[in-house]
Amino acid sequence: MSNIMAVLLNGIAQLEYDRDKALPEQQRRYLDKMDEKMATGITLGEQAIAEPDINQRAQFVAQNLAQAIKDDNESMAAALTSWLASRLPELKQVKMNEAEDGISIELVFDEEYGSQVAVQFNGLH
Repeated sequence: MSNIMAVLLNGIAQLEYDRDKALPEQQRRYLDKMDEKMATGITLGEQAIAEPDINQRAQFVAQNLAQAIKDDNESMAAALTSWLASRLPELKQVKMNEAEDGISIELVFDEEYGSQVAVQFNGLH
């Protein structure tokens, strides 16, 4: 069983998080502050949620992760990925797919991530 959690956009890996590597204390404190802030309420879509549960928090974090990836905000994307991986230990993949009407996000708990390998073609015959 792999301890890697992956974030994919349109089927392409954007980030991989290795749960076997310890999170530095400073980053753990940052994630705890994220939890404290979310405990005061979040907005999911058009809905304000005063006391979000873990699933609502995960959806909120995943939405912000999608925006961070879109904005090329690597440090925020890394922090949000760390939150998802540490708070949802069974999470295997975050699959994001862009469409004309926005982005769909799926949290996958039952499908291991297989690392992607680049294949070089020397020419087609």
